[in-house]
Amino acid sequence: MDPCKQTGALPRRALAGQPAAETTIRPVAFRRALRIAIVAPPWLSIPPRGYGGTENVLDSLARGLQAAGHEVLLCTTGDSSCPVPTSYLFETAVGVGTGNGLDEIRHVIHSYEAARDADIVHDHTLTGPLEAAAHPHLPVVTTNHGPFDGALIGLYRALGERLPVIAVSHHQASTAAGVPIAAVIHHGVDMANFPAGAGGGGYALFLGRMNAGKAPHVAAEIARAAGYPLRIAAKMREPAEKAYFEAKVRPLLGADVTYLGEVDREAKVELLGAADCLLNPIAWPEPFGMVMLEALACGTPVLTTPWGAAPEIVLDGEVGFVRAGAAELGATLARLGEIDRAACRARAESHFSVDQMVAKHVALYEETLATFSLSSLGASRPGAA
Repeated sequence: MDPCKQTGALPRRALAGQPAAETTIRPVAFRRALRIAIVAPPWLSIPPRGYGGTENVLDSLARGLQAAGHEVLLCTTGDSSCPVPTSYLFETAVGVGTGNGLDEIRHVIHSYEAARDADIVHDHTLTGPLEAAAHPHLPVVTTNHGPFDGALIGLYRALGERLPVIAVSHHQASTAAGVPIAAVIHHGVDMANFPAGAGGGGYALFLGRMNAGKAPHVAAEIARAAGYPLRIAAKMREPAEKAYFEAKVRPLLGADVTYLGEVDREAKVELLGAADCLLNPIAWPEPFGMVMLEALACGTPVLTTPWGAAPEIVLDGEVGFVRAGAAELGATLARLGEIDRAACRARAESHFSVDQMVAKHVALYEETLATFSLSSLGASRPGAA
Protein backbone atom coordinates (compact mmCIF):
# COMPACT_ATOMS: atom_id res chain seq x y z
CA MET A 1 0.00 0.00 0.00
CA ASP A 2 1.33 3.39 -1.01
CA PRO A 3 1.93 5.34 2.25
CA CYS A 4 1.75 8.73 0.54
CA LYS A 5 -1.60 8.79 -1.19
CA GLN A 6 -2.89 12.31 -1.11
CA THR A 7 -5.39 14.46 -2.97
CA GLY A 8 -5.13 18.23 -3.17
CA ALA A 9 -2.23 18.32 -0.69
CA LEU A 10 -1.10 21.53 0.94
CA PRO A 11 1.95 22.90 -0.92
CA ARG A 12 5.25 22.77 0.91
CA ARG A 13 6.39 25.96 2.65
CA ALA A 14 8.10 27.18 5.82
CA LEU A 15 6.24 26.14 8.95
CA ALA A 16 4.36 28.63 11.09
CA GLY A 17 6.14 29.23 14.36
CA GLN A 18 9.59 28.36 12.95
CA PRO A 19 12.29 30.97 13.74
CA ALA A 20 13.25 33.31 10.93
CA ALA A 21 16.83 33.41 12.22
CA GLU A 22 18.86 31.75 14.91
CA THR A 23 18.09 34.34 17.57
CA THR A 24 14.73 35.80 16.55
CA ILE A 25 11.17 34.64 16.03
CA ARG A 26 9.00 36.16 13.37
CA PRO A 27 5.50 36.78 14.79
CA VAL A 28 2.78 34.89 12.96
CA ALA A 29 1.19 37.15 10.35
CA PHE A 30 -2.34 35.78 10.30
CA ARG A 31 -3.80 35.65 6.85
CA ARG A 32 -7.42 35.39 5.93
CA ALA A 33 -6.78 31.73 5.15
CA LEU A 34 -5.08 29.34 7.54
CA ARG A 35 -3.70 26.00 6.41
CA ILE A 36 -5.41 23.49 8.69
CA ALA A 37 -4.80 19.75 8.80
CA ILE A 38 -7.55 17.71 10.46
CA VAL A 39 -6.46 14.27 11.64
CA ALA A 40 -9.51 12.02 11.87
CA PRO A 41 -9.59 8.53 13.38
CA PRO A 42 -9.22 5.73 10.78
CA TRP A 43 -12.21 3.70 11.95
CA LEU A 44 -14.94 5.22 9.74
CA SER A 45 -15.03 7.26 6.55
CA ILE A 46 -15.76 10.99 6.57
CA PRO A 47 -18.72 11.32 6.42
CA PRO A 48 -19.74 7.86 7.63
CA ARG A 49 -22.04 5.66 5.58
CA GLY A 50 -24.29 5.14 8.58
CA TYR A 51 -23.66 5.60 12.31
CA GLY A 52 -20.80 7.89 13.31
CA GLY A 53 -21.33 11.00 15.39
CA THR A 54 -17.69 12.11 15.53
CA GLU A 55 -17.23 11.51 11.82
CA ASN A 56 -20.31 13.58 10.97
CA VAL A 57 -18.93 16.41 13.09
CA LEU A 58 -15.56 16.26 11.32
CA ASP A 59 -17.28 16.31 7.94
CA SER A 60 -19.14 19.48 8.93
CA LEU A 61 -16.01 21.06 10.44
CA ALA A 62 -13.87 20.39 7.37
CA ARG A 63 -16.54 21.67 4.99
CA GLY A 64 -17.22 24.69 7.20
CA LEU A 65 -13.56 25.67 7.47
CA GLN A 66 -13.16 25.43 3.71
CA ALA A 67 -16.33 27.44 3.11
CA ALA A 68 -14.94 30.11 5.46
CA GLY A 69 -11.92 30.50 3.17
CA HIS A 70 -9.36 28.30 4.92
CA GLU A 71 -7.24 25.61 3.27
CA VAL A 72 -8.08 22.22 4.73
CA LEU A 73 -6.27 18.89 4.51
CA LEU A 74 -8.34 16.04 5.92
CA CYS A 75 -6.23 13.06 7.02
CA THR A 76 -8.74 10.22 6.83
CA THR A 77 -9.31 7.02 4.82
CA GLY A 78 -9.48 6.61 1.07
CA ASP A 79 -13.21 5.92 0.96
CA SER A 80 -14.07 9.31 2.46
CA SER A 81 -16.20 11.60 0.31
CA CYS A 82 -15.87 14.89 2.21
CA PRO A 83 -15.18 17.43 -0.58
CA VAL A 84 -11.89 18.80 0.75
CA PRO A 85 -8.30 17.77 -0.05
CA THR A 86 -7.52 14.49 1.66
CA SER A 87 -4.55 12.33 2.62
CA TYR A 88 -4.81 8.67 3.55
CA LEU A 89 -2.90 5.51 4.32
CA PHE A 90 -5.78 3.04 4.38
CA GLU A 91 -7.85 2.68 1.20
CA THR A 92 -10.96 1.92 3.23
CA ALA A 93 -12.04 2.61 6.80
CA VAL A 94 -10.58 0.13 9.29
CA GLY A 95 -13.95 -0.39 10.98
CA VAL A 96 -15.11 0.25 14.54
CA GLY A 97 -14.15 -2.63 16.80
CA THR A 98 -12.19 -4.44 14.08
CA GLY A 99 -8.87 -2.60 14.09
CA ASN A 100 -6.17 -2.24 16.72
CA GLY A 101 -3.87 0.35 18.20
CA LEU A 102 -1.20 -0.30 15.58
CA ASP A 103 -3.61 0.69 12.80
CA GLU A 104 -4.19 4.07 14.43
CA ILE A 105 -0.46 4.56 15.02
CA ARG A 106 0.35 3.88 11.35
CA HIS A 107 -2.47 6.20 10.27
CA VAL A 108 -1.25 8.93 12.62
CA ILE A 109 2.39 8.73 11.49
CA HIS A 110 1.29 9.08 7.87
CA SER A 111 -1.05 11.96 8.76
CA TYR A 112 1.60 14.02 10.52
CA GLU A 113 3.99 13.57 7.62
CA ALA A 114 1.27 14.73 5.22
CA ALA A 115 0.48 17.69 7.49
CA ARG A 116 4.05 18.91 7.92
CA ASP A 117 3.38 22.13 5.95
CA ALA A 118 0.15 23.10 7.69
CA ASP A 119 -0.16 26.17 9.88
CA ILE A 120 -1.84 24.02 12.53
CA VAL A 121 -2.97 20.44 13.09
CA HIS A 122 -6.30 19.66 14.71
CA ASP A 123 -6.02 16.07 15.96
CA HIS A 124 -9.07 13.95 16.82
CA THR A 125 -7.26 10.68 17.58
CA LEU A 126 -5.88 9.32 20.84
CA THR A 127 -2.34 8.53 19.71
CA GLY A 128 -1.87 11.52 17.41
CA PRO A 129 -1.00 14.08 20.09
CA LEU A 130 1.79 11.76 21.24
CA GLU A 131 3.18 11.74 17.69
CA ALA A 132 3.12 15.55 17.82
CA ALA A 133 6.20 15.41 20.05
CA ALA A 134 8.16 14.19 17.00
CA HIS A 135 7.19 17.41 15.14
CA PRO A 136 8.28 20.18 17.51
CA HIS A 137 7.80 22.96 14.94
CA LEU A 138 4.18 22.01 14.18
CA PRO A 139 1.40 23.58 16.30
CA VAL A 140 -1.20 21.00 17.37
CA VAL A 141 -4.54 21.14 19.18
CA THR A 142 -6.61 18.10 20.09
CA THR A 143 -10.28 17.39 20.83
CA ASN A 144 -11.37 14.68 23.24
CA HIS A 145 -14.61 13.20 21.91
CA GLY A 146 -14.92 10.69 24.74
CA PRO A 147 -15.24 10.90 28.51
CA PHE A 148 -12.41 12.08 30.72
CA ASP A 149 -12.54 8.78 32.56
CA GLY A 150 -10.01 6.69 34.44
CA ALA A 151 -8.56 5.21 31.29
CA LEU A 152 -7.91 8.55 29.59
CA ILE A 153 -7.57 11.21 32.26
CA GLY A 154 -3.86 10.56 32.78
CA LEU A 155 -3.18 10.83 29.07
CA TYR A 156 -4.96 14.16 28.75
CA ARG A 157 -3.32 15.53 31.88
CA ALA A 158 0.05 14.90 30.24
CA LEU A 159 -1.08 16.23 26.87
CA GLY A 160 -2.63 19.37 28.35
CA GLU A 161 0.76 20.53 29.55
CA ARG A 162 2.08 20.48 25.96
CA LEU A 163 -0.82 21.35 23.68
CA PRO A 164 -4.35 22.77 23.88
CA VAL A 165 -7.11 20.29 24.72
CA ILE A 166 -10.66 21.04 23.52
CA ALA A 167 -13.74 19.75 25.35
CA VAL A 168 -17.04 19.30 23.51
CA SER A 169 -19.33 20.29 26.38
CA HIS A 170 -19.20 22.07 29.71
CA HIS A 171 -20.20 18.88 31.50
CA GLN A 172 -17.35 16.96 29.87
CA ALA A 173 -14.93 19.76 30.82
CA SER A 174 -16.17 19.63 34.43
CA THR A 175 -14.98 16.02 34.67
CA ALA A 176 -11.49 16.78 33.36
CA ALA A 177 -9.82 16.96 36.77
CA GLY A 178 -6.27 18.23 36.39
CA VAL A 179 -6.55 18.72 32.63
CA PRO A 180 -6.13 22.32 31.43
CA ILE A 181 -9.01 22.81 28.99
CA ALA A 182 -8.19 25.36 26.32
CA ALA A 183 -11.78 25.77 25.11
CA VAL A 184 -15.25 24.25 25.26
CA ILE A 185 -16.62 24.09 21.72
CA HIS A 186 -19.99 22.49 21.12
CA HIS A 187 -20.54 20.49 17.97
CA GLY A 188 -22.40 22.15 15.12
CA VAL A 189 -24.89 20.83 12.59
CA ASP A 190 -25.25 21.84 8.96
CA MET A 191 -28.87 22.96 8.91
CA ALA A 192 -29.03 22.47 5.14
CA ASN A 193 -28.50 18.74 5.64
CA PHE A 194 -31.32 18.49 8.19
CA PRO A 195 -34.41 20.22 6.81
CA ALA A 196 -37.32 20.92 9.10
CA GLY A 197 -39.85 18.10 9.22
CA ALA A 198 -43.56 18.37 9.88
CA GLY A 199 -43.69 15.49 12.35
CA GLY A 200 -47.03 13.77 12.62
CA GLY A 201 -45.63 10.32 11.88
CA GLY A 202 -47.34 8.93 14.95
CA TYR A 203 -44.20 7.38 16.39
CA ALA A 204 -41.34 8.11 18.75
CA LEU A 205 -37.84 7.41 17.43
CA PHE A 206 -34.77 5.95 19.06
CA LEU A 207 -31.63 6.64 17.04
CA GLY A 208 -28.11 5.57 17.98
CA ARG A 209 -26.46 2.22 18.66
CA MET A 210 -27.25 -0.98 20.53
CA ASN A 211 -25.71 -0.23 23.88
CA ALA A 212 -26.92 -0.29 27.48
CA GLY A 213 -25.71 3.28 28.02
CA LYS A 214 -27.78 4.48 25.06
CA ALA A 215 -30.65 2.40 26.49
CA PRO A 216 -32.90 1.51 23.55
CA HIS A 217 -34.47 -1.16 25.76
CA VAL A 218 -35.53 1.57 28.18
CA ALA A 219 -36.94 3.56 25.27
CA ALA A 220 -38.99 0.50 24.30
CA GLU A 221 -40.28 0.04 27.83
CA ILE A 222 -41.18 3.72 28.15
CA ALA A 223 -43.00 3.84 24.82
CA ARG A 224 -44.92 0.64 25.46
CA ALA A 225 -46.02 1.75 28.91
CA ALA A 226 -47.28 5.02 27.41
CA GLY A 227 -48.99 3.28 24.49
CA TYR A 228 -46.79 5.11 21.98
CA PRO A 229 -45.33 3.33 18.91
CA LEU A 230 -41.51 3.29 18.83
CA ARG A 231 -39.14 2.84 15.92
CA ILE A 232 -35.55 1.88 16.71
CA ALA A 233 -32.82 2.73 14.19
CA ALA A 234 -29.49 1.64 15.61
CA LYS A 235 -26.02 0.46 14.70
CA MET A 236 -25.48 -3.19 15.60
CA ARG A 237 -22.18 -4.52 14.23
CA GLU A 238 -19.98 -5.42 17.18
CA PRO A 239 -20.36 -8.61 19.23
CA ALA A 240 -21.23 -6.70 22.40
CA GLU A 241 -23.94 -4.78 20.56
CA LYS A 242 -25.44 -7.99 19.17
CA ALA A 243 -25.37 -9.65 22.58
CA TYR A 244 -27.09 -6.66 24.16
CA PHE A 245 -29.77 -6.69 21.45
CA GLU A 246 -30.52 -10.37 21.95
CA ALA A 247 -30.68 -10.06 25.74
CA LYS A 248 -32.48 -6.75 26.18
CA VAL A 249 -34.11 -5.48 22.98
CA ARG A 250 -35.31 -8.41 20.92
CA PRO A 251 -37.67 -9.63 23.68
CA LEU A 252 -39.42 -6.24 23.57
CA LEU A 253 -40.02 -6.11 19.81
CA GLY A 254 -43.55 -6.32 18.49
CA ALA A 255 -46.10 -4.46 16.43
CA ASP A 256 -45.62 -1.36 18.55
CA VAL A 257 -41.81 -1.55 18.89
CA THR A 258 -39.94 -2.16 15.64
CA TYR A 259 -36.23 -2.39 14.82
CA LEU A 260 -35.26 -0.84 11.48
CA GLY A 261 -31.55 -1.65 11.55
CA GLU A 262 -28.80 0.88 10.93
CA VAL A 263 -29.87 3.69 8.58
CA ASP A 264 -27.96 6.00 6.26
CA ARG A 265 -28.10 9.78 6.42
CA GLU A 266 -31.01 10.14 4.01
CA ALA A 267 -33.16 7.66 5.91
CA LYS A 268 -32.13 9.20 9.21
CA VAL A 269 -33.29 12.66 8.13
CA GLU A 270 -36.58 11.24 6.88
CA LEU A 271 -37.20 9.38 10.14
CA LEU A 272 -36.31 12.40 12.27
CA GLY A 273 -38.46 14.77 10.26
CA ALA A 274 -41.57 12.61 10.55
CA ALA A 275 -41.08 11.51 14.18
CA ASP A 276 -43.21 13.03 16.90
CA CYS A 277 -40.15 13.01 19.15
CA LEU A 278 -36.70 11.57 19.69
CA LEU A 279 -36.82 9.29 22.74
CA ASN A 280 -33.27 9.33 24.08
CA PRO A 281 -33.12 7.86 27.63
CA ILE A 282 -29.33 7.81 27.92
CA ALA A 283 -27.89 6.25 31.05
CA TRP A 284 -24.29 7.42 30.93
CA PRO A 285 -22.49 10.81 31.05
CA GLU A 286 -22.36 11.29 27.29
CA PRO A 287 -19.86 14.05 26.39
CA PHE A 288 -22.20 15.56 23.79
CA GLY A 289 -24.91 13.60 21.95
CA MET A 290 -25.05 14.59 18.29
CA VAL A 291 -28.33 12.80 17.65
CA MET A 292 -30.18 15.24 19.92
CA LEU A 293 -28.83 18.17 17.94
CA GLU A 294 -29.80 16.55 14.63
CA ALA A 295 -33.32 15.96 15.93
CA LEU A 296 -33.70 19.59 16.97
CA ALA A 297 -32.45 20.72 13.56
CA CYS A 298 -35.32 18.72 12.01
CA GLY A 299 -37.74 20.42 14.41
CA THR A 300 -38.23 17.25 16.43
CA PRO A 301 -38.63 17.52 20.23
CA VAL A 302 -36.16 15.54 22.34
CA LEU A 303 -37.10 13.55 25.43
CA THR A 304 -33.98 12.71 27.40
CA THR A 305 -32.38 12.29 30.82
CA PRO A 306 -30.12 14.76 32.66
CA TRP A 307 -27.00 12.68 32.05
CA GLY A 308 -23.90 14.29 30.57
CA ALA A 309 -24.33 17.20 28.19
CA ALA A 310 -28.03 16.60 27.51
CA PRO A 311 -29.22 19.63 29.55
CA GLU A 312 -26.82 21.85 27.56
CA ILE A 313 -28.57 20.82 24.34
CA VAL A 314 -32.20 20.34 25.39
CA LEU A 315 -33.95 23.18 27.22
CA ASP A 316 -36.56 21.49 29.39
CA GLY A 317 -40.07 22.50 28.46
CA GLU A 318 -38.95 24.52 25.44
CA VAL A 319 -37.52 22.06 22.89
CA GLY A 320 -38.29 18.84 24.71
CA PHE A 321 -38.25 17.40 28.20
CA VAL A 322 -35.42 16.38 30.54
CA ARG A 323 -36.49 13.88 33.20
CA ALA A 324 -34.51 11.63 35.52
CA GLY A 325 -36.80 8.59 35.67
CA ALA A 326 -38.38 6.35 33.05
CA ALA A 327 -41.91 6.93 34.36
CA GLU A 328 -41.38 10.70 34.44
CA LEU A 329 -39.94 10.67 30.93
CA GLY A 330 -42.79 8.51 29.66
CA ALA A 331 -45.34 10.94 31.06
CA THR A 332 -43.99 13.68 28.80
CA LEU A 333 -45.05 11.75 25.69
CA ALA A 334 -48.55 13.07 26.40
CA ARG A 335 -47.21 16.64 26.46
CA LEU A 336 -45.55 16.80 23.04
CA GLY A 337 -48.20 19.27 21.89
CA GLU A 338 -46.65 21.83 24.24
CA ILE A 339 -43.44 21.91 22.19
CA ASP A 340 -43.22 24.14 19.12
CA ARG A 341 -41.25 22.39 16.36
CA ALA A 342 -40.11 25.77 15.04
CA ALA A 343 -38.55 26.50 18.44
CA CYS A 344 -36.63 23.23 18.24
CA ARG A 345 -35.09 24.17 14.90
CA ALA A 346 -34.40 27.70 16.09
CA ARG A 347 -32.51 26.30 19.08
CA ALA A 348 -30.21 24.28 16.80
CA GLU A 349 -29.70 27.21 14.43
CA SER A 350 -28.99 29.84 17.08
CA HIS A 351 -26.71 27.82 19.37
CA PHE A 352 -25.26 24.90 17.39
CA SER A 353 -24.63 26.05 13.83
CA VAL A 354 -21.60 25.01 11.80
CA ASP A 355 -20.65 28.69 11.42
CA GLN A 356 -20.42 29.09 15.20
CA MET A 357 -18.41 25.88 15.56
CA VAL A 358 -16.00 26.99 12.83
CA ALA A 359 -15.57 30.51 14.25
CA LYS A 360 -14.76 29.19 17.72
CA HIS A 361 -12.23 26.73 16.35
CA VAL A 362 -10.52 29.38 14.21
CA ALA A 363 -10.29 31.67 17.24
CA LEU A 364 -8.52 28.91 19.17
CA TYR A 365 -6.25 28.11 16.22
CA GLU A 366 -5.16 31.76 16.02
CA GLU A 367 -4.65 31.99 19.78
CA THR A 368 -2.56 28.81 19.66
CA LEU A 369 -0.48 30.09 16.77
CA ALA A 370 0.17 33.37 18.57
CA THR A 371 1.32 31.53 21.70
CA PHE A 372 3.35 29.08 19.65
CA SER A 373 5.07 31.87 17.73
CA LEU A 374 6.22 33.56 20.94
CA SER A 375 7.46 30.34 22.59
CA SER A 376 11.16 29.61 22.95
CA LEU A 377 12.42 29.61 19.34
CA GLY A 378 9.63 27.26 18.28
CA ALA A 379 11.27 24.39 20.14
CA SER A 380 8.43 23.71 22.56
CA ARG A 381 4.66 23.49 22.53
CA PRO A 382 2.39 26.21 23.94
CA GLY A 383 2.35 25.85 27.70
CA ALA A 384 5.46 23.68 27.77
CA ALA A 385 8.22 24.42 30.24
